[in-house]
Amino acid sequence: MTTSTIAATETPWKRRYRAARTSFPLWARDDPDHLLYLSNAGGRFEVYAWNRLIGTHRQVTDRPEGTGYRVASRLDPSGQNIWWFDDLKGNELGHFIREPFGGGKRETVAPDLEPAYSAGLVLGTGFGVLGRSRGDEGTTIYVLRGREAPRRIYQHVQTAYVVDLSRDETLVAIAHSEHGDSRNPAIRVLDVDGRAVAELWDGPGRGLDPVQWAPVRGDQRLLAMHDRRGRSQPLILDAATSKVDDIELDLPGETFADWYPDARALLVGHEHRGRTELYRYDLGTRALEKLAAEAGTITSARPRSDGDVWYQLTSARLPPATHSLKDSVVLRAPGEPAPPGVGFRDLDVDGVHVFIAEPATQRPHPTIFIVHGGPSAHDQDAFSPGVQAWVDHGFAVVLVNYRGSTGYGKEWRDAILGRVGLTELEDIAKVHERVVADGVADPKRVILSGGSWGGYLTLLGLGTQPERWSLGIPIVPVGDYIAAYEDEMEPLKKYDDALFGGSPVQVPDAYRQSNPMTYAEHIRVPMLLIVGQNDPRCPSRSVDIYRERLLELGKKFEEYRYDAGHGSLVVDEQIRQVEMQIAFAARNLGTPEPIA
Repeated sequence: MTTSTIAATETPWKRRYRAARTSFPLWARDDPDHLLYLSNAGGRFEVYAWNRLIGTHRQVTDRPEGTGYRVASRLDPSGQNIWWFDDLKGNELGHFIREPFGGGKRETVAPDLEPAYSAGLVLGTGFGVLGRSRGDEGTTIYVLRGREAPRRIYQHVQTAYVVDLSRDETLVAIAHSEHGDSRNPAIRVLDVDGRAVAELWDGPGRGLDPVQWAPVRGDQRLLAMHDRRGRSQPLILDAATSKVDDIELDLPGETFADWYPDARALLVGHEHRGRTELYRYDLGTRALEKLAAEAGTITSARPRSDGDVWYQLTSARLPPATHSLKDSVVLRAPGEPAPPGVGFRDLDVDGVHVFIAEPATQRPHPTIFIVHGGPSAHDQDAFSPGVQAWVDHGFAVVLVNYRGSTGYGKEWRDAILGRVGLTELEDIAKVHERVVADGVADPKRVILSGGSWGGYLTLLGLGTQPERWSLGIPIVPVGDYIAAYEDEMEPLKKYDDALFGGSPVQVPDAYRQSNPMTYAEHIRVPMLLIVGQNDPRCPSRSVDIYRERLLELGKKFEEYRYDAGHGSLVVDEQIRQVEMQIAFAARNLGTPEPIA
């Protein structure tokens, strides 16, 4: 594996960005020594193939904008072929490319189909099942076999996603929202000819997420996650009998699960308050055994065919590395390691869980609230070069798991319905008051920032809470929600329908109430807008309209636009944007200039 050059004299915050990182590796079903992962080792995130048997690492993709961040690459069961997604400058509209594991001739998969957004891909022996989303077509699922024409086995105007193929390659599990609520999907099992074999739906407002078929040939049990008890827990659907085994785990917080290779037990990841532990759950005895995984945040975990468990571990101080229960670290990024970061401390504010990273300088500090995206996501005790860059420049960083975040149960996740955006900002305001009262934050030097949904909340917060904030840095935000809805990728339209209770035409008051445009006139402080020109999730036209409104109102702002999609995969570009943000703060708040 090649590594980007890290100058010994370069400042620690830049070295954290340049230090190589790797994602959790995915291995082939029938050859676990053939693996794929993402890495920024060459200066941008690309797909890498790892032949563990002989110890080689090959960079598969090489695109100026990077590859693989939004759509996962796949290995076929034999491990002989790689499928990766090719789009145009991060617009997420494209085709899969297939190439040999060891390198060689590439070919576009189903080139006669129009470019589309990915709605999942699973691979069998000599064929694939491909989900696509495109415009008014909704979701279409095809079986792709050799040189045959793609064969459609599913189509619906609502959102669906291909999740897994049974071990005997006869059944396909999909998540779908034909009932009209993509936030709370149902499960359908299809055979490879498109006939419905089984269905499971928990009713309005309750979601089911298929995970994986039992890894034993002929076993038609499907592992899924549900929220019947108000938090994510596993169940097993037997597609042959429609019998459901609802597994009740006496654990606080949320869980995720996977099968052990013999299908007699589950690997259970338990996340509580942004940190993780692993368990083995025996399906016969119903016994739950805690595993000896190292403490921290586990972002991914999966059993191996030899019974070992690999997991990716991180913390605020240390970048992620892939560990094994048997052999310690099995995949660590090459080259000079990233300088360690400052640890997070926990804070609770009226039930809102918060992480704070604080510099060693005297309080009160200039402070930045970095608001996470989603909203179906949450901040964890995990390594972030961006957070640490602000700490290096003397800022306290506040990370708020507001209502709407995942990780704290269904009631917490659904609390934003009816007051989208405003509910999250109520929680952020409470935390703002607390960190000022505790002497952590200097009230005259507090920045509101975030990317994606966090960028949307930044613009909304600057307009609805103008007295709280000293600056705003919205990154790939939604400016005018109406324009964003019109331009965004189709699955996000369906998500917004579920979130708001309909489209802007159907429920105009709900969108008006939650639209940053509604409050633009109240903004008091300068802002720096950072926009991806090819972004299909938070389209740039919504910011164009918002920008024109700022000009009409005579508001002070700066902007930066880059030629990529929903965030950059290029390390130099990531550094450039953070340097720009810190310099913007320095000009307006008198805080330290970017450290060269």
